[in-house]
Amino acid sequence: MDLVRLQPATIAVFGSLTNISSRTWQIPGTSPTIPGMFPNMFPLSTGQFAPLPVMPVQAMTQQATRHARRVYVGGLPPTANEQSVATFFSQVMAAIGGNTAGPGDAVVNVYINHEKKFAFVEMRSVEEASNAMALDGIIFEGAPVKVRRPSDYNPSLAATLGPSQPNPNLNLAAVGLTPGSAGGLEGPDRIFVGGLPYYFTEAQIKELLESFGPLRGFDLVKDRETGNSKGYAFCVYQDLSVTDIACAALNGIKMGDKTLTVRRANQGANQPKPEQESVLLHAQQQIALQRFMLLQPPSSVATKVVCLTQVVTADELRDDTEYDDILEDMRLEGEKFGTLVNVIIPRPRPNGELAPGVGKVFLEYADTEGSTKARTGLNGRKFGGNQVVAVFYSEDKFGEGDYEG
Repeated sequence: MDLVRLQPATIAVFGSLTNISSRTWQIPGTSPTIPGMFPNMFPLSTGQFAPLPVMPVQAMTQQATRHARRVYVGGLPPTANEQSVATFFSQVMAAIGGNTAGPGDAVVNVYINHEKKFAFVEMRSVEEASNAMALDGIIFEGAPVKVRRPSDYNPSLAATLGPSQPNPNLNLAAVGLTPGSAGGLEGPDRIFVGGLPYYFTEAQIKELLESFGPLRGFDLVKDRETGNSKGYAFCVYQDLSVTDIACAALNGIKMGDKTLTVRRANQGANQPKPEQESVLLHAQQQIALQRFMLLQPPSSVATKVVCLTQVVTADELRDDTEYDDILEDMRLEGEKFGTLVNVIIPRPRPNGELAPGVGKVFLEYADTEGSTKARTGLNGRKFGGNQVVAVFYSEDKFGEGDYEG
């Protein structure tokens, strides 16, 4: 059985004609070809050279960075209009020292939704947009407004374009804001994340937290002398509606000899977690468990068992036919690297509960030569659109049927 299947875009076209699985293995680094963009052609006057295609390049750059150059402003008064919003934020940015793109106004465009009382304010640069995030709660025409990232903001892409946090040296007092609240880490929706293993990096913790949605602010508390993590952090989500979901899903997860404590920062340690007894909570907690497992330092000792994560979902495993297809796919792919003894894919229990190990695939080989090749060959591959992580797994736990580690 050939593991190289039709790409999802192709399957979307023929999905109604044939029952073809949408899962597909992809080699890291491969991506569909994107049609190029060409500069406009201009007629030349006698004795003139063709102008350099400066404007098309600028237009492409502006489009690519727009998600990181815009800010969402909510809670606008009914009297607000495009000009008043643009003038206000340009003046405020200048007052706090947030203009970094040179002389002139920081705001280049404003779109207002008068019915829902919000606006998208586009800045000249990514850095200026990040500085504008410090203006959350500023008084505009007598009313405090919310300043957030827009829904199309891509944190990982934005990180390559410029600073994602406001400059800590902004003069917020000049506009009546409290210094130190930059980054959105104040207020009732601030989350305390305690019990973090000390070896977790800032990037790893943020990646886990952002599985529930983009962050508006994040702060990993470190020792001033050593610079090492103290094992706890604070964060605030852009979409405040996910705050309780993230707290309920992450709180109580065991990490070695540590147990995570995740709650609203203004709640006591013994505050009961919110009622989130739903399918969504179970799914989110399963994602969190898997992601934390991935953040563990990979074992340097090879075993005969390889564990694959980020491969399958609980819904796929509930269907007998789809489960059999996945099992066969994994068996055929695993045999490419050595003598495969066994393939185990934990399934949800008959009553619908998620059994330990659901979402993982275990490949047992006859020797470590085969398992090592499999770990190297499968790690980073894509299956069903997800990037697979392959790690060695304890042979003792596997033999005992313990798939939770």
